[in-house]
Amino acid sequence: MMTTSLPQGPIIGVTGGIGSGKSSVARLFGELGIQWVDADDVSREIVRPGEAALAEIIAHFGESIVTAQGELDRAALRERIFAAPEERQWLERCTHPRIRERIVQHLAAMTSPYRLLVSPLLFESGQDSLVSRTLVVDVSQDVQLARTLSRDGVSEAQVRAILAAQLPRETRLAKADDVIDNDGSQAHLREQVAAMDAYYRSLSAPHTPFQDTPHV
Repeated sequence: MMTTSLPQGPIIGVTGGIGSGKSSVARLFGELGIQWVDADDVSREIVRPGEAALAEIIAHFGESIVTAQGELDRAALRERIFAAPEERQWLERCTHPRIRERIVQHLAAMTSPYRLLVSPLLFESGQDSLVSRTLVVDVSQDVQLARTLSRDGVSEAQVRAILAAQLPRETRLAKADDVIDNDGSQAHLREQVAAMDAYYRSLSAPHTPFQDTPHV
């Protein structure tokens, strides 16, 4: 059960498929003075040695998913869960509540005019209930595939399995309040972020109507 309250002021949920450039977008907002928490970073944080989630994962999957240094072997775990959907579902039940609580703790410590929750599974995990507005970073599937293959050193089959486990592009766009197109140049991306920053600052200004921050 969560004991930390969400902060006052708007929280923008930033999401997009794998390889869409969510982290790049977050860094550009950061250059403008906006703080963010990345759910992927939090997912690594809650399975560090000594964390309760790691102990549960080892008990379920066995020592084969742990490195010689006692850390989670994320590649080995990824192979296990994408080969068996029921194992992925078990892992989500184990980790998602812990990720959510840790996200709220990080958001509560932030002081920028608005803050970002960057999450690839914003809608799928229910984390969109934590945010005031959703921003989708959109790219074509061909771009997703090419970027992920060049960045992560994983097989095309694994990338396609990850894509299949995420919301379809059309569904994600239908759920979005705002969209940034990341198929173009860095300059175009920066322009879009600047425009969204000005918009979100105007929404977070005193006496400006904004959707109430949901209760946890």
